[in-house]
Amino acid sequence: MAWDSFKRIRFRKKKEMPGGLWMRCPDCGKSVYKRAVEERGQVCPECAFHFEITVWQRIEHLLDPGTFEETATGLRSTDPLGFIAVRAYAERLESARRTTGLEDACVVGTGKIGGFKVVFGGSDSRFLRGSMGSVVGEKFTRAVELATELRVPFVFVSGSGGGARMDEGVLSLMQMAKTSAALARFDQQGGLYISILTNPTMGGCMASFAALGDVTIAEPRALLGFAGPNVIKNTIRADLPEGFQRSEFLLEHGFVDMVLPRVEQKAMVIQLLDHCRIPALA
Repeated sequence: MAWDSFKRIRFRKKKEMPGGLWMRCPDCGKSVYKRAVEERGQVCPECAFHFEITVWQRIEHLLDPGTFEETATGLRSTDPLGFIAVRAYAERLESARRTTGLEDACVVGTGKIGGFKVVFGGSDSRFLRGSMGSVVGEKFTRAVELATELRVPFVFVSGSGGGARMDEGVLSLMQMAKTSAALARFDQQGGLYISILTNPTMGGCMASFAALGDVTIAEPRALLGFAGPNVIKNTIRADLPEGFQRSEFLLEHGFVDMVLPRVEQKAMVIQLLDHCRIPALA
């Protein structure tokens, strides 16, 4: 072919693949179509790994549209110890507020699930891993007291990889007793508490309110416990059973009542509310 003729050939420009269409699953390592993950409630279509989601996504997923009304707002943790580790606690709090738009690591309020009036709350792992400081304990307690006052069920979704927030010292640790006592009073009044555990729910949260549900539902393969498996293994210097502290293992040993994929949780909560004859409010 003559050079002049070759120069006249027009080559089609390679189309660029639009960004943000694919994501990598941290569990199976496969690249998965982002929309397929979203359609499954942020669950991997290849291995059923449950991605962490925000508290607002939990509300959208579990509550009837447009029914949630937030309560116990305007509460912010202080820095009573002037605690400094790698970064100052006050600086970490302010950074978390800016990046998440949350006042602290949990949101509580009223809403409806399948037409049943409930008090609902959930922790958000984006805010210091969903850990429990004085504000989280206070908001949880106020939510339980509101459910007691309204005589409606209380549903809380836990996702705390940080447990009790040691940056606040004893003020954080006392929230374990405070939230547990509130739930004990709620139980004495005949209240129904449904606890939903997600990956991971650990530390002081798991050692208090998260484990006290009348019905406890866990997401598949969620890590649940007080200390992590590596800490336990190094402490007792023994190999742990396969799947130790995962939700399926704990179901076999009676620690949780059921393990349910995210997409099935709302239907089950509605069945529980109906079975317990909680009056539906129009």
